[in-house]
Amino acid sequence: MFTLKNRIILILAIFTIITIALFVFIQLSHEIHTINKIKETNATVISLILQNTWDKISILNVPPAERIKFFSRKINSLKEANEIVEAYVLDKEGNVVFSTKKELEGAKGDFNDTHAIKEANEGKALDDEIFIDETTKTLSQYVVLQEQDGTKFFVRIFFSLGDIWQAYARVYQPAFIIGALLILLNVILAMSLSRLVIGPIKVFSNAAKIIASGRLDLRVNVATSDELEALAKTFNFMTDELIKMKERAENANPLTKLPGNIVIREEIEKRISQEKKITVIYCDLDNFKAYNDKYGIAKGDEAITLTGEIFKEAIKVKGNSEDFIGHEGGDDFLLITTPQQAKSITDYIISEFDKRIRSLFDNEDLERGFIVAHARDGSVKQFPIMTISLAGISNEFRRITSYAEVTNIAAEIKKKAKKLEKSCFVLDQRKEE
Repeated sequence: MFTLKNRIILILAIFTIITIALFVFIQLSHEIHTINKIKETNATVISLILQNTWDKISILNVPPAERIKFFSRKINSLKEANEIVEAYVLDKEGNVVFSTKKELEGAKGDFNDTHAIKEANEGKALDDEIFIDETTKTLSQYVVLQEQDGTKFFVRIFFSLGDIWQAYARVYQPAFIIGALLILLNVILAMSLSRLVIGPIKVFSNAAKIIASGRLDLRVNVATSDELEALAKTFNFMTDELIKMKERAENANPLTKLPGNIVIREEIEKRISQEKKITVIYCDLDNFKAYNDKYGIAKGDEAITLTGEIFKEAIKVKGNSEDFIGHEGGDDFLLITTPQQAKSITDYIISEFDKRIRSLFDNEDLERGFIVAHARDGSVKQFPIMTISLAGISNEFRRITSYAEVTNIAAEIKKKAKKLEKSCFVLDQRKEE
């Protein structure tokens, strides 16, 4: 498995290699440039030495051939001392009269030689002209020798340019030291990252596995004073919410999956403590028991499920994002909304319920407008088509301090709503004395 730790090590290794390579490349380029500058300076110095040597030889009363012979000794000594790579002497016609390579003597000079001699004969100075050959890694320079009678000889001297191995010899030691330091720093960095990042990640991973097994009381403690600590707090907040979700799920109505009594109480008391203006709407299905007795429990469950769906739709279409629906059990539903939205929500619920509940009755009962079923006292009676009674309790008109107070008021208002023989919404608007 290619772990995060391995990725970090790989990235740091690549970074180290690239850094060292760039350092070596930059240093090599600098060293080669420096070596070339030194070579150019040496070329100038040696040119002056040869010129001074010729000036001394030219005053000797010997034939020109002897003077060239004396001069060649100086050139050979420079070559033996590795001060120069090669040199040869040309006469004014461009013929090689002396060369450190014997096979060139008597031959003609190359194109550059011919061109240089022509310019010198025209009076142009050659002392500052340097020719660089990248192929052979050499630079060459001309030295003009002139006798007292005006005869000219041209010396072409070749010097070695700086090469990669010379530069590498200078760069090797600092590159090795810097490379070793970088490797050491990256090892320390990798260990620090492992401790600061990978360690907490492993803690989170292990905690997630334990929580997934059902241990919701587990808490993560990461004290890094950074985003990882903030993540640990978020992680712990998540586990707190999971506990609440579990409690809600355990308390949820098995038929509608809506929150039950415990969560309903928490929601009402939370909003009261936050001093939010709310309207709590209680629902009761009229003649539900008679319907359940005649049509059976399965059809009764359909009526309850339909009511829950209508409540959910009402919030989605007419309500607020923070509205809440609960199911106390049986045909008793509860909805919490704001006073401003209560009327539009209840209008929607009544309208939709009255239309859609009819699909759960037989055509015969719908045509008669009632069903025949046993009453609570055992007698057979006629019961109208099911309607819905909604009772509203709000702290908009009076101060409400507890869930118990809400339920007490709701019991009164539901009785008033159920006396009306149709679907209705009755809102308690009594003010505090």
